Amino acid sequence: MTRQGPASVEFRDVTMRYGAVTAVDNVSFAIEAGQLVTLLGPSGCGKTTTLRMIAGLEIASQGQILIGGKDVTLLSAADRDVSMVFQSYALFPHMNVLDNAAYGPLVKGLGRQKAREMAMEKLALVGLKGFEARYPSELSGGQQQRVAVARALVLEPQVLLFDEPLSNLDAKLRRRVREEIRELQQSLNLTVAYVTHDQEEALAVSDRIIVMSNARIAQEGTPRQLYEEPANAFVADFIGDANLLDVRIEAVEGERARVALGPATLDLPARGLKPGPARIAIRPESVLLDAGRPGPTLPGTVRKCTYLGNHLDIHVSTELGELFVVRYGSEQTVLPEGRPVALSFAGSGVTLIPPG
Repeated sequence: MTRQGPASVEFRDVTMRYGAVTAVDNVSFAIEAGQLVTLLGPSGCGKTTTLRMIAGLEIASQGQILIGGKDVTLLSAADRDVSMVFQSYALFPHMNVLDNAAYGPLVKGLGRQKAREMAMEKLALVGLKGFEARYPSELSGGQQQRVAVARALVLEPQVLLFDEPLSNLDAKLRRRVREEIRELQQSLNLTVAYVTHDQEEALAVSDRIIVMSNARIAQEGTPRQLYEEPANAFVADFIGDANLLDVRIEAVEGERARVALGPATLDLPARGLKPGPARIAIRPESVLLDAGRPGPTLPGTVRKCTYLGNHLDIHVSTELGELFVVRYGSEQTVLPEGRPVALSFAGSGVTLIPPG
């Protein structure tokens, strides 16, 4: 078999309806060949349905789906060069690791010997050489995950799909396996569409992230763009923690806006907003306590301070409401409740967003 190489994926005005329910509503996006793009969002937002439409497990109600520039909208899963790693891994319990991994080429009629050779190569690639004779019940969660990845890779698909691949693993293992998936994707130059509801996971593995909300795309961009320049309150709050406050833009000059935050005044990118009501998203690490910065500060009082090893979680009461502050560094002293503090704000992680 000669590998065709990774393929792009494109959705053009795609909608998926189940009776009266619209699961995906007029969605358009593109995944470049060789990129890992994550569909991120809460349960019920449409991300898994979108993934299943790429796989051909669901057929779109309207719109067009292209893989490698070819229209596959009406093609079945068997006719698309796509493999999927399911949340449950879906391994055959009565088959050993080698037979699980060789299942795809065997079904395609490539012969037992050839199928096993292809499976051995991919098992070695995911670090499971020597595990061929074991059964799924004899493997850890992380090892089962790798068998599922080897099985998906064995036919060298143009597009590889992951549906919540780490949700069955403990926190420490999740971090390791997500790094392995990312390294594999980059070293093999794979096109990957990856579904998760975990924003840290999405930030860690993705070239680009598509945030979905209520069957539509709320925003798409690089991990840094989404974290530092959220388009709205939903994205700001869903990707990382954010303090969301109602503010008033006092003036806009060119591309800069002057914003009053209690007695403090901030100079921020206007992001197309006009003078008047707006909202501001402030990352917890961008709130500075007693930093001694020039200019007016926002006074506050410590309501609660929690030591968490490498950082402090601090809740500060202010005239604008309670702000959540994170202070990094293991040497931090826990601040007593009721202590007065002066708040100022860092140059990044403070973003204007539309009101409402």
